[in-house]
Amino acid sequence: FSSAVAAGRAQVQQEPSTETTEGTDISINCSHPNKKITEFIYWYRQFPGRGPTLIASTLKESREVGNPPGQLWVAADRRSSALRLARPRREDSAVYFCALGD
Repeated sequence: FSSAVAAGRAQVQQEPSTETTEGTDISINCSHPNKKITEFIYWYRQFPGRGPTLIASTLKESREVGNPPGQLWVAADRRSSALRLARPRREDSAVYFCALGD
């Protein structure tokens, strides 16, 4: 299982890539120190040759994610977030990225 991550907009920063083995939980981190109170945090997944698909969004609170299974975690100060994938499968291998927007 390999998961590359990319910055969706200049306002966010992510590691160039991260990886895990099949069935081992993983956290993909996103830093957004200049997030405005009214901006949503969006997380997307993109498979090769396909457009990005929204998998989770939130204004300020952590929440469960259904597909892929896991959690969108948000820091108390809202300056960072993470997509935590629970027991990812080989078919979950994709580009995951975050973005901010109204």
